[in-house]
Amino acid sequence: MSIHAQDWPKYTSSWRAPSVDSDAHRRHYLSVRYKFVLTLLLSLAWAVFSYSLARRWIHDLSSMEGRALADLMIFGIAILPGFMNAFLVVGLLLDRRPPRRHFADSDLPSVTVLVAAYNEEESILSTLASLDRQDYPSPVEVIVINDGSTDGTMERLRSVSYPWLHVIDLRCNGGKANALNVGLRHATYPLTVTLDADSYLYSEALRRLVERFLSDPPDTAAVAGAVLVRNSRLNLITRMQEWDYFHGIAAVKRLQSLFQGTLVAQGAFSLYRTDVLRSVGGWPDSVGEDIVLTWAILRRGYRVGYCEDAITFTNAPTTFHQFIRQRQRWSRGLIEAFKTHGGLLFQRRMSTLFIWWNLLFPYMDLIYTLVFIPGLLLACFGIYWLAGPMTLLVLPMAFLVNYLMYVIQSRMFRAQGLQVRHNAMGLVIYTLFYGIVLQPGCVMGYFAELLKLRKRWGTK
Repeated sequence: MSIHAQDWPKYTSSWRAPSVDSDAHRRHYLSVRYKFVLTLLLSLAWAVFSYSLARRWIHDLSSMEGRALADLMIFGIAILPGFMNAFLVVGLLLDRRPPRRHFADSDLPSVTVLVAAYNEEESILSTLASLDRQDYPSPVEVIVINDGSTDGTMERLRSVSYPWLHVIDLRCNGGKANALNVGLRHATYPLTVTLDADSYLYSEALRRLVERFLSDPPDTAAVAGAVLVRNSRLNLITRMQEWDYFHGIAAVKRLQSLFQGTLVAQGAFSLYRTDVLRSVGGWPDSVGEDIVLTWAILRRGYRVGYCEDAITFTNAPTTFHQFIRQRQRWSRGLIEAFKTHGGLLFQRRMSTLFIWWNLLFPYMDLIYTLVFIPGLLLACFGIYWLAGPMTLLVLPMAFLVNYLMYVIQSRMFRAQGLQVRHNAMGLVIYTLFYGIVLQPGCVMGYFAELLKLRKRWGTK
């Protein structure tokens, strides 16, 4: 079945929420808005409790730094992180999303897959092989845009012949956003999926992503897939990132999807309505093109979902320098999103909370970098002004978040015949040192964007 973009509104109007016939289910059902209010109230209660315990700490610090500065420090170190972790815990406990519906082969729409490739000679063929194994029943066209690669990417593309593959060879490198927009102009199907050129789609990932889109409310315009680390066994840098993708990023996307506003449909693997992509102008010319695009979609009043069992494995940065560059780019993308779509702060939607949440990240990362890390060094010498016993207020909720995500993700893995890899060393590094490495890198990214330093299409 081939459905074109102009026919999409009629197609989506036939969507119906799954009927609920069970009286017992209705008695125990909590609406999403009720869950949101309950989660917010319980998290605020935890924050108030934490603040009451921290008053002595704030008082002692005020004698040296002044009350206003002491409050800024303690809120950034303990109170706000504790509130966010509490919100994650309660939200994850209440997350009972409707199951992804299964559709007959004839009901699945045709899909265009865009792959922007720059110097990907080592991975592009395995990415295409993973697409070939998807066994998606409706027509699929894959458009690979070779964005001025200087290695053997184009030679590798010429060496294969898939009936669904179309290659566009751009002679000059113009950046990922430009490459994707070139591909979008050639897209002929109502759904467009983006996939990184070094990503490997797991079994049935494409079908699950489309079925999640069809199962979600009719105002859904995009769905983010689940991205996990493919090269986690390479070294400590990749082992550490495996837990960030498996726990932190997945937890946030689950929670945001529950409250109807996933904030980033990442370019590594996400689905979009083609007509909506074109109506917002495609991918913007920015270093964080995926977050700015997602916010443009949200600003139009659409919903962005998340499909936790549509999995792609992607290569994470393999060196400390690449990792910091990646997180700087993500941080710059956040500032770009606020510059372009700051009006989202004033929309009356549940997801607006997460926009404000993101607005606090630069402040919290700055406090962590300039206050908490030096405080840890002072604590090593017995000086507990900035990092003392009260800092432990953050730990219970942080532990619960990681425990819950491990249980949730492990259950999802088992359902797909996957096993969670044993990676104890990566977990230790992730738990103890990830923030110490990550937050300073984010701060550098914020300032790079505010100072309008040169932008490059670097590591993802």
